Amino acid sequence: MKKRFLSILMAAALVVSMTGCSGGAGTAKETEKGAGTATEAASQNGGAGEKAGDGKRVCIVYSGNLGDKSYNDSCNEGAKKAAADFGVEIKNLEGTTAEEWESNFLSACEEGYDLVICSSSNFEEYMKEHCANYPDVKFAIIDTTVEGDNIVSISFAQNQGSFLAGAAAAMFTQKTEIEGVNEEKVIGWVGGMDIPVLHDFYVGYEQGAKYIDPDVKVLQSFAGTWNDPLKGKELTLAQFDQGADIVMNVASGTGPGILEGAKEAGKYAIGVDLNQDNDQPGSILTSMLKRVDTACYLAIQSVVEDTFQGNTTSYLTIKEQGVGLTDFSVMREHLGDKFPEDIVEKVKELEAKVTSGEIVVENYTGFGPK
Repeated sequence: MKKRFLSILMAAALVVSMTGCSGGAGTAKETEKGAGTATEAASQNGGAGEKAGDGKRVCIVYSGNLGDKSYNDSCNEGAKKAAADFGVEIKNLEGTTAEEWESNFLSACEEGYDLVICSSSNFEEYMKEHCANYPDVKFAIIDTTVEGDNIVSISFAQNQGSFLAGAAAAMFTQKTEIEGVNEEKVIGWVGGMDIPVLHDFYVGYEQGAKYIDPDVKVLQSFAGTWNDPLKGKELTLAQFDQGADIVMNVASGTGPGILEGAKEAGKYAIGVDLNQDNDQPGSILTSMLKRVDTACYLAIQSVVEDTFQGNTTSYLTIKEQGVGLTDFSVMREHLGDKFPEDIVEKVKELEAKVTSGEIVVENYTGFGPK
């Protein structure tokens, strides 16, 4: 059910900068990068007096590490902005295994934070099991929906953003006049862990590609991890060997290897979550933005401003600027006169049709507006 929180998200979606866009005791990492304490946040803004969130403490648990230049870094960007704007204290708990994720989550629950943000759907089962035991703690989860009186859920129409990416890839693979694009109608897609939300990405990607050309072949691979760039590169190079000339990255910390693989092979890739177009300039056609930064920021804002309402869900689509593609400007600069402007024009047309409902993008089972 969409309640007040969705209207807050829609109204404030542009507050967070468009610059961006997913552990256990012992090996898990604790960080306070860029955000730090309320005092540090205030100093970043000229030390201007007391802020609304001074004294509020927020913990974010990650199913991966910061520094992925993707999902996790996008979430962290939203947290850092909230720390600077509101004076809240932010603590990040990073982990790369299921044991670390659950241990970090329970640690956050026990520490009495005002808000615990679970950055990804990997925490869904832990929240279902434990959140009711901590009725005085507010929780938010990004990328899935979990019911609970003290839980806010924020998810995205990644299928819509991926539809646009798939359409762009299917058009690009026909541009044989561009160096590195072969005669075969084959595109690729490499994901991190084999989890439902990534299938929602893939459903949209395949539908967008087939919308442009029903005969296009779409290759799919999962790395099984969010944190192995070498595995990402290996899978990407294998897809290039099978005829693909452009591969979409949906793999968080595994993703840099996908982008490097495109550069190494003289082929192309599509970025994800954050704007990754400049990670390998001239090899990245566009990136599918997923505004995890906005979701994180607004979850924190709702606690600071006392508008948090449990048992609410929000679903951010193209219309709410929750997902979309970058503007192709880096690739346009690289290709010059050879840049295929018809791709940009078609993407704008498709974006309008999806927004109006003329095109309905399919969801993977269990996803879509609640």
